[in-house]
Amino acid sequence: MRTILAGSALVGLALCSAVAGVARAAEPSPELIAYGKTLVEAGDCAGCHTADPAKPFAGGKRIATPFGAIYAPNLTPDRDTGIGAWLDADFVRAMRTGIAPDGSNYYPAFPYPYFTKMTKDDTLAIRAYLGTLAPVISRNKPPELRWPFGYRGLMRVWNAMYFKPGLFEPDQSKSAAWNRGGYLVTGLGHCGACHTPKNYFGADKSAQALSGNKVAGWFAPRLDGAARTGLKSWSEEDITEYLQSGRNGKSHAGGPMAEVIVNSTSKMSDADVRAIAVYLKSLPPARRETIVTPPDETEMRAGQAVYAKLCVACHEADGSGSPRIYPPLPGNALLQSVNPSSTLRIILDGAHTVTTPRAPNTGEMPPYARQLSNEEIAAVTNYIRNSWGNAAPLVTPAQVAKARKGEANGQ
Repeated sequence: MRTILAGSALVGLALCSAVAGVARAAEPSPELIAYGKTLVEAGDCAGCHTADPAKPFAGGKRIATPFGAIYAPNLTPDRDTGIGAWLDADFVRAMRTGIAPDGSNYYPAFPYPYFTKMTKDDTLAIRAYLGTLAPVISRNKPPELRWPFGYRGLMRVWNAMYFKPGLFEPDQSKSAAWNRGGYLVTGLGHCGACHTPKNYFGADKSAQALSGNKVAGWFAPRLDGAARTGLKSWSEEDITEYLQSGRNGKSHAGGPMAEVIVNSTSKMSDADVRAIAVYLKSLPPARRETIVTPPDETEMRAGQAVYAKLCVACHEADGSGSPRIYPPLPGNALLQSVNPSSTLRIILDGAHTVTTPRAPNTGEMPPYARQLSNEEIAAVTNYIRNSWGNAAPLVTPAQVAKARKGEANGQ
């Protein structure tokens, strides 16, 4: 009997040791956690999932959509209000199919239509990093969507019509850098979530990928190869510098893109940022550029008068500015965009050049919302959008008034 009991005890000890060994083996390595951190930064997860900087990734940030607002959920490992009780399989399914652990559907403001292209290993690396965060008790807030969009069951129909699950498929005829850039742009980086036009139901117009879209009162410009309003005139070096520092010799980042650069692309590796540049520079124009009717002489003279009074000191009479301090205006792709929202926001609200480790010096443009009328802002906008070889559709005082109302409403 003693022998049997002793043998049983030995077996039990062996099993406990084996289980403990499995548990230890399952713990993510420091290397995996560090890699997951780089992926979280590349995906700018904190940009949506942090409402209070003192509580990173604890959710609660309000995200406006054309259908109402949703609130980003808690990604910290709190077991009751975060993702601490999730299995790895739960996390992978949420990221790659948009389905929560309880079987309900997420709304595509959570960019699972892009994250579906990520590998399982990368997805689990993100999970490993998030598991190292300090748990925060932060209960998820229900969405504030207009009827009938609050019914999550409708997402099954939406997914059937617009969601195409599947990994990023490398193109063997392209370079490793191009494929890495494609993986980041179309997957983890979810660039199309802002830069691709949407249809009536909020789905990407895939045939017009990365050809510009209005976002939160701004216009996310074209990232395709359009000559006047896209990246045709930008080199790979221009794109790389912009993503790493928030400025280059052609433009400065503002609005939502400034936040992306500060929180995401400026922290990415040189190789990954260069890969994004390689991929973007390869894209042809996704749609034709708009035929422009130039402003009449009266409108141009009115705009020139405002420009001479308020803008020449920094941007010079010829619009050349001081690259990387005051952005040049001739050939400026964002300035010539069909949608003038970003230009109007900058004139109304002013602008602050972002500070990054590669470009710590700041620049500032004052706001003119109180100083200029709608007519004056429309005139100067038309002048700078149609001078020095630029060409862009006319902006009306009514458009300025609408942008001004958006400012007042905090949109």
